[in-house]
Amino acid sequence: MFAVYADSFSSDDPLSGLVLGDRPDPVAPDGWTTVTVKAASLNHHDLWSLRGVGLKSEQLPMILGCDAAGYDEDGNEVVVHAVISDPDWSGDETLDPRRSLLSERHQGTFAEKVAVPRRNVVPKPASMSFAEAACLPTAWLTAYRMLFTQGQLKAGDSVLVQGAGGGVATALIVLGRAAGLRVLATSRDEGKRARALEIGAHEVFESGARLPIKVDAVMETVGRATWSHSIRSLRPGGAIVTSGATSGPNLDDAELTRIFFLQLKVIGSTMGTRAELASLVQFLDATGTRPLIDRELPMDQARDGFTAMVGGELFGKVVFTR
Repeated sequence: MFAVYADSFSSDDPLSGLVLGDRPDPVAPDGWTTVTVKAASLNHHDLWSLRGVGLKSEQLPMILGCDAAGYDEDGNEVVVHAVISDPDWSGDETLDPRRSLLSERHQGTFAEKVAVPRRNVVPKPASMSFAEAACLPTAWLTAYRMLFTQGQLKAGDSVLVQGAGGGVATALIVLGRAAGLRVLATSRDEGKRARALEIGAHEVFESGARLPIKVDAVMETVGRATWSHSIRSLRPGGAIVTSGATSGPNLDDAELTRIFFLQLKVIGSTMGTRAELASLVQFLDATGTRPLIDRELPMDQARDGFTAMVGGELFGKVVFTR
């Protein structure tokens, strides 16, 4: 079958290890099923894989991709949940110390077919396209958990989204607005600030700018470049929810004095559960809210999508279709 996979690693030139070609069809073990992929979306995780983060050389070649939507073996339209937990694990699978993502220990979704545990498929509503559904399992699920599970935000609350433009940040803006939150967003790029307004942000600001209000929560995916601003933007008792550090994890100032004096909460968040993915799908189906797609490309043009992500040219998700 046709697939997009990593054949080698390079921290300086990650795309040098990207190959588009034939790989064996997946074989589903007991308790697993095979999904025929109609659409799959690109994540920064795929670039990190090409840099050798989370993969070992003995696992190569590895088909990339965490997210997909397609048909299960019975012809049902489904969305694939990317978190693979231990078969004996019960409860929140994101807390399973043995968990992994598709394309880490198991072949990923950038292929004609992918094998996944049967419990990892969620029904796709007819109202949603395969391309839209393929955006959900990583970036949009991460945003959903950050806002509503970890952040405990509700209609009327205020939230700051740092670094508008990426897949998680755009999902945070769209979901926050749809849920009745007051959404503020920042970006260094004027064009991305304008787009953030278009997709639902109430107000936008340059990175690091003083805000007119102190917010209830900050959604933080940038890290070092925005951390101090995030802490200083919170009201007393507010929360910062962090799920990434694209600018680096090593802080110049952790702002510990502000954190303890203002009784701020710092909450980590990673991906989401199958139940949360099902809730997210139902939320989008009921509200008519849809993922923001930067571009759709045939899977045999996947290299163009990777190149755009490396160049930081995106606003929303890249989706590969078949």
